[in-house]
Amino acid sequence: MLAILRSLPETVPLFLYLKRQKAAIKFINNGEHYYSTASVPPDEINEPMCLSRYLQTKIKAVGPISVADYMKEVLTNPLSGYYMHRDVIGESGDFITSPELGQLFGELLSTYIFLWQKVGSPIPLQLVEMGPGHGSLAKDVLRVFERFGAVHELSLHLIEVSPHLSEIQAESLCVKSARHTPTNMQPHYQVGTTASNIPVFWYDRVKDIPRQFSCFLAHEFFDALPIHKFQRTDNGWREVLIDLDPTDPEKFRYVLSRSPTPACKFFIKPDEVRDHVEVSPETGVILEHLATRLEEDGGFALFADYGHDGTKTDTFRAFQNHKLHDPLVEPGSSDLPADVDFSFLRSCTADKLLTFGPVTQRDFLLRMGIDLRLEMLLLQCDEKQKESLRTGYHMMVDQDKMGERFKMFSLFPSVLKEHLTRFPVSGFSGS
Repeated sequence: MLAILRSLPETVPLFLYLKRQKAAIKFINNGEHYYSTASVPPDEINEPMCLSRYLQTKIKAVGPISVADYMKEVLTNPLSGYYMHRDVIGESGDFITSPELGQLFGELLSTYIFLWQKVGSPIPLQLVEMGPGHGSLAKDVLRVFERFGAVHELSLHLIEVSPHLSEIQAESLCVKSARHTPTNMQPHYQVGTTASNIPVFWYDRVKDIPRQFSCFLAHEFFDALPIHKFQRTDNGWREVLIDLDPTDPEKFRYVLSRSPTPACKFFIKPDEVRDHVEVSPETGVILEHLATRLEEDGGFALFADYGHDGTKTDTFRAFQNHKLHDPLVEPGSSDLPADVDFSFLRSCTADKLLTFGPVTQRDFLLRMGIDLRLEMLLLQCDEKQKESLRTGYHMMVDQDKMGERFKMFSLFPSVLKEHLTRFPVSGFSGS
């Protein structure tokens, strides 16, 4: 396979590029892992530089590695990955998300999910959240469903690779839960029940969720999936790799591949005008799967993330204690996001789905009625609660905060095109 890839020309017509991209996604899907499968000797588990030493050893053995490989190890290495064994969200962590700022965000997304009623309220309904953090968004959404008596044949399915975060989610959402070893018949690794008897299931992979009508939610999920980085040079496209610094082998540095890598030939569009491009093949894998599911089983999806519509270049960065940090320093100690390229998401689903957005989080929330909901809540609160609500509101909608930085993006089966023309999708149209 690699020999064939290396023989491919560096640029191709657009239709061949699209065919090649889909073939690459299928190839990646055959060995699909959303987390690292590396192992570290038991006597090294508690040593703070364990992950750095593992990466150094790997690079010495195989040469420079892709940014995607680096991200996968740093974020999800089973023994010492960033997400795997500690709570990284909130004031005491490295970043904060909209669902953690109060109930407003979750309640408005619940209103969006009630689009389910526009297509006849099919049951059973699966609510699927990818990367649920503390479970705050799911908890707010379920509370709204309970309030309106819409929990009949409702189930919650969570995609979470972090054992630590899955425990936090279970404590927040369930009155009882239990872990077990996944099997072909029961691919979930944890199951629980809410106080309203809504069943909750946890999975490592999206494709393990039962096939039926589903609403998919993802908030700051895709920005954490591994990316490949590419740089245009006088000799054509080259991939940005991570190597050891020859002046100090304890440190990492960026280098360019000496020749086009297979990833260069798969993922660079022939009409690309940018000089630096980031592509997430694993995002493509998930979008291909969602496209098939939504087309065949019905449902819709809503994503919120840092992102752009195919215009940005170098967005790979690190956050530690809510501040920017060097991604190559102390791997495993900071979050490693990269902005989501929504034009890439669109290209992965164009033949099966309708896409809406991206629109700014500010515009989406204002169209969904966040101002009115805030006024209603303020009438029921004491002064301390009012201050908290206002602070969360401004963090979510102000243009110099999350309001402009975060984008909303939605997917629907293409069979609904005429229906959604007559009944526009909430949050993505209007003033």
